[in-house]
Amino acid sequence: MNEIVEYLPNMYATFWALIPPLVAIILALITKEVYSSLFIGIVMGGLFYGNLFQTGFSLEKSVLHIFDDGILGVLTDSYNVGILVFLVVLGIMVSMMNRAGGSAAFGEWAGKHIKTRIGAQLASILLGVLIFIDDYFNCLTVGSVMRPITDKHNVSRAKLAYLIDATAAPVCIIAPISSWAAAVTGFVPGEDGFSIFINAIPYNYYALLTIVALLTFVILKIDFGPMAEHEANAANGDLYTTGDRPYENVSQDVIKGRGKVIDLIFPIVTLIICCVIGMIYTGGFFSGTGFIEAFSGSDASMGLMLGSFFALIITIAFYSVRRVLGFTECCNCIPEGFKAMVPAILILVFAWTLKSMTDSLGAKEYVASLVENISGPWLSLFPAIIFIIGALLAFATGTSWGTFGILIPIVVGTFSGINHTMMIISISACMAGAVCGDHCSPISDTTIMASAGAQCNHMNHVSTQLPYVVVVAAVSFVTYIIAGFVRTAWIVLPIGIVLLVGTLLVIKYLEDRKAKQIRKAK
Repeated sequence: MNEIVEYLPNMYATFWALIPPLVAIILALITKEVYSSLFIGIVMGGLFYGNLFQTGFSLEKSVLHIFDDGILGVLTDSYNVGILVFLVVLGIMVSMMNRAGGSAAFGEWAGKHIKTRIGAQLASILLGVLIFIDDYFNCLTVGSVMRPITDKHNVSRAKLAYLIDATAAPVCIIAPISSWAAAVTGFVPGEDGFSIFINAIPYNYYALLTIVALLTFVILKIDFGPMAEHEANAANGDLYTTGDRPYENVSQDVIKGRGKVIDLIFPIVTLIICCVIGMIYTGGFFSGTGFIEAFSGSDASMGLMLGSFFALIITIAFYSVRRVLGFTECCNCIPEGFKAMVPAILILVFAWTLKSMTDSLGAKEYVASLVENISGPWLSLFPAIIFIIGALLAFATGTSWGTFGILIPIVVGTFSGINHTMMIISISACMAGAVCGDHCSPISDTTIMASAGAQCNHMNHVSTQLPYVVVVAAVSFVTYIIAGFVRTAWIVLPIGIVLLVGTLLVIKYLEDRKAKQIRKAK
């Protein structure tokens, strides 16, 4: 009986495995066009899989891999489909809240209580921190609620997208009750995953410093890089800056005068409660499993899909009883909500397909082999090294969860039973690096969702937030170097905060001086 030999391309587990996503990212940053950039990366991955430039090149194998294993593969994956259904339902609910007048009513209420640009941005940050259950949920909810308020106070869509993105994954990764905590606990073989997650929170410097940076940016009015141009234009009434403004006329669909604030608050609270119930249901809570265990073992995709569906039904009933929106009007919101999510869904499908190309080329095996070779005197620098590797890998692949799955088992195998503290620090560095890379990658699903939530051109969001992420990442890298030697979170974290705030004050001084020189030249 002949054994079935698994096909492996000649470029498997080599540096070439990272080339397709890197090409896609570089093209996206240069051209500002994400669809074609992602597709070129997908095609390149398929060609590499078919052994392009190698002996035995097969065009048939390449094409079938792109469409059969790639696009069709991600669209038939139950987890991915659950996320897409969740997005569509969220789009429908947002459309219903707008049509019922809830969004307009909340905007009017907020307008009376939020008087300044700083207040609008701080309110966005606060809402993002409060919605810590899931990053997708966070991005779309914060965007739909805060967009009218930030627009009123002339906050650029790019800035809103950054505020949303920076309170999504960075907050979820330090929230014990979140889909991200559930993901991390599943990647810690032979250890108490949830306990490790809790102990790693004080060492998650990138996430913690991102929150500090957000507050510093807003309160001290620090803007630099492309974001400075977007904010300057927004102050003069142009919220988009670039010619591509696909959501410019969406605000015209908001209906005023019919709804109350409760017509926005009730659906959101219902959605939060139903999603939590959905997630613990998938974790076996109603079968006798404890709450924490159920949450850590939950299926985020199924839980969010079920939760959003029941929230939608309850919201339709609520609007019908209050007579602010009839059943027929609710049904009319279904195609509207779906249409609003089409750009995000298309980018997500392309991003997932590109990841499948990268996986088939053995990217994770290549990175794992690099990390496993770190030993000896380099072990004290291991947290800083794993942070950088995690950030680069997540940036190239667009997935933080995939990075967790690659690097965390290696960290556990290196330090388990030998040095528990270093294991905790290194796992935290891995999580921080993955979130950092995911935070700024143009092919990351969270980044895509932040753009969709803010209704901002995707590449505008990527290009404006990248310098902000790099500054926080650089300071985080230094803190992990210190942590590898000091190994006490409560000493290193204050050092990191001082370094970050000091760096941002220097940037503000330089930007102010440059602005003065420009004014003098005029």
